[in-house]
Amino acid sequence: MVKKKSSRTLFTTAALLGVIAGAVVGSRYYGLGVSTLKEGEASMTRNIGGQKFLRWKSPRELPMLSFEDEAGKMLTLADFRGRTVLLNIWATWCPPCREEMPSLDRLNAKRGGSAFEVLALSIDGDPAVVRPFYRETGIKTLQEYFDPKGRSLAVLGAFAVPVTLLIDKNGLGKVCTTPAAA
Repeated sequence: MVKKKSSRTLFTTAALLGVIAGAVVGSRYYGLGVSTLKEGEASMTRNIGGQKFLRWKSPRELPMLSFEDEAGKMLTLADFRGRTVLLNIWATWCPPCREEMPSLDRLNAKRGGSAFEVLALSIDGDPAVVRPFYRETGIKTLQEYFDPKGRSLAVLGAFAVPVTLLIDKNGLGKVCTTPAAA
């Protein structure tokens, strides 16, 4: 009994240390490279309703993101040059993501076309869970894009979803939102 209790305590302690370490590492990269911004680069940082909004003084280059469409074709953000893109990185297991998807679909229905697209990029490990979620929530206009290994978060320096970036027609980031720090 003592041995069982001791291993449970060790496991609990290790798990807690892992969570703390993740929070420390995550906080360093929080906000899409906020920790690497030079003084004066962000012209606006606001926390509104649990979302942290950043607007850079000038549009900034974004790192190379690659992902798949529903047919399995590899794409990058460069494939969307020439139109404004609202990139939303999300997952079906994320409650705030699930809540905002219908409004993103409505936005895409109203404004989407050759000049604008909401690019909903799922980081679900199994892309097969996205289609039933779209049906269940009535998503009709959003295309299915996938990053099953979740590399887009690391590439952008983010550690949680949802993350949303407004990208201009030249492929430059203008505004981003990230989950607010606890």
